[in-house]
Amino acid sequence: MRKTWTLSAVIIGLTIACHASASRAFAQSPNVVIQWNQTLQTLFVGTGPGVHIRALPMMHVAMFDAINSIEEVYTPYFGQVKGSHGGSTEVAAATAARDVLAALYPAQQTTFDNLLATQLAGIPPGRAKQGEAIGHAAAAAVLKWRHNDGWPAQANIVPDPTYVLPTFPGLWQPTPPANSLATFTFFPRVVPFAMLTSTQFLPPPPPTLISARYAADFNEVKLFGSATSAARTPEETLWAQVHAGVNTQIGFFHVWNRVAGSVAQSQGLSLIDTARMFVLLTVGLHDGLQTSFTSKFVYGLWRPITAIRRAAEDQNAATDADPSWTPLLPTPPYPAYAGNAACLSAASARALQIAFGRDDIPFSVTYPRTMGLPTETRDYTGFWDLAQQEARSRILGGIHYQFDSDASQAACVKAPEFAAAHYMVPR
Repeated sequence: MRKTWTLSAVIIGLTIACHASASRAFAQSPNVVIQWNQTLQTLFVGTGPGVHIRALPMMHVAMFDAINSIEEVYTPYFGQVKGSHGGSTEVAAATAARDVLAALYPAQQTTFDNLLATQLAGIPPGRAKQGEAIGHAAAAAVLKWRHNDGWPAQANIVPDPTYVLPTFPGLWQPTPPANSLATFTFFPRVVPFAMLTSTQFLPPPPPTLISARYAADFNEVKLFGSATSAARTPEETLWAQVHAGVNTQIGFFHVWNRVAGSVAQSQGLSLIDTARMFVLLTVGLHDGLQTSFTSKFVYGLWRPITAIRRAAEDQNAATDADPSWTPLLPTPPYPAYAGNAACLSAASARALQIAFGRDDIPFSVTYPRTMGLPTETRDYTGFWDLAQQEARSRILGGIHYQFDSDASQAACVKAPEFAAAHYMVPR
């Protein structure tokens, strides 16, 4: 017999159902960490990833350090706060989250204050006061740490006019129809959350244009990723469109945070272990995405639409040009290698594997109605199953080569692994 826990993301119409055996059934309401995670996600709607990529790990590091300062189960992530062990861990976590988000999203402070007030209700005043003091200190430490960390305002939507590459074969050029200049060029200079540098896990160079591997992956995306592909099955088309419908990076953040919260509930994860799980996930997302973006701007590889239309210039006899070729999905405004989608999904899957000590936890995701498509529910056997589907969707969508995804899957899992090895280690 199996029970199903469902955590609905009302804002984006996303539902996660996580399945577990009856012997592991814990009928819990979302705890304080999950509630603040969900609250932050409501701010994503109608915006690009930008500040949210940074806000998620900032909030979760502060919450973990606040809880851990009372429970002292793990080594700290950023710092230990001196305070009474009699303080409320829930209040410490909620206060830390409120302070971080109020600093990052001052226009939403009333929302944060109201949520904090509801979570203070019923807590004995003495325990609440001690928890608040620890939460304030943990948040202040994280805010000071990340001040001037390289994240500019509105970074996600401002094209960089200084990133212009020569028109040599193989080098990235703005892609039609928008022909936008590159965005996120600042990301390699951001201070990582766990990694030592943005190049710590840099993938090796992509295949050369004259290599057999380049030709094989070129021809695969040309065949399966075309807007009019006859080789791609209707199921594969839907697959690509469903994952595109959750809207590039920000959609991946939504999906994986919802999966994490739901699985944490189904597995009966404690408050501190839920906090640790979300740190591994959100730090992995930030540093993993930083790894793939850094790779993009180090290597500057052209996108399939450019490569296929200009294949006559690549000196590879196994590739043929198609000047009118168009991908199924819109091409993002930055180079191809390595792939962001594959990186985000690989880092997320690995973070959750570490947090739960296993991969084979089945769940389902109900994706919202987008791009004129009906609501779509998909079942997954585990975290890597979802990661593989998300990575493959980019080849089927015509915006990545398979070697883009392979490089990201090899490199980006190292971000949460490094975080787990060096931070929040069991005492």
